[in-house]
Amino acid sequence: MSSRLRWSSPFAAVAVALLSASIAVAAGPQTGPNPALRDPSLATATAPATYQVKLQTTKGDVVIEVHRDWAPHGADRFYNLVKAGYYDGAKFFRVISGFMAQVGMNPDPQVTAAWAAASIPDDPVSQSNTRGMVTFAAKASPNSRTTQFFINFGDNSALDRSGFAPFGRVVSGMEAVDALYAGYGEGAPRGAGPSQGRIAREGDAYLAAEFPKLDAITHATIVDK
Repeated sequence: MSSRLRWSSPFAAVAVALLSASIAVAAGPQTGPNPALRDPSLATATAPATYQVKLQTTKGDVVIEVHRDWAPHGADRFYNLVKAGYYDGAKFFRVISGFMAQVGMNPDPQVTAAWAAASIPDDPVSQSNTRGMVTFAAKASPNSRTTQFFINFGDNSALDRSGFAPFGRVVSGMEAVDALYAGYGEGAPRGAGPSQGRIAREGDAYLAAEFPKLDAITHATIVDK
């Protein structure tokens, strides 16, 4: 082979380095996971008065309109979680026909663990848990909401008395919510569905292996109006 076709000289090495640098500049800075995924203290922005979130799911797109005056703490938390990319890849692990579809544990157990104690204060209930309303799940104790939320399939206004405060509603794509896989039913130990404890410890590896039919949020974004 002619020496003119070989990139073996010092000049060739310099040329390769310059070419690589120019490609990197053209491509722009490389970005990784949002630091807020593992540090909730970085996700404390105040949400707009109203905003929309598009959930791209395995059953189709779902658009949620959030009203901050309905539940300010919930609206702020949802806004920050979506901006951080927290819900990307999250499975609807508890879907009960006629009741609700619940989601909000990150596929990475380390991310879920980082948010486990990052609770927000309770909001007064100003809206009712009727069909299409979106509400944060909570433990039995006060001020225990973190990342999990549910979408109401029907009239669950009985939840209002227990302090479940809706922060938004589905404005398009409710047919996709209705189509979410509900065959596993209630979660363990009360039912045969996924165990939240195991999701927290093992993440998506557990769900993919033992509950492969679950639907998921593939990507969640704030909608630019």
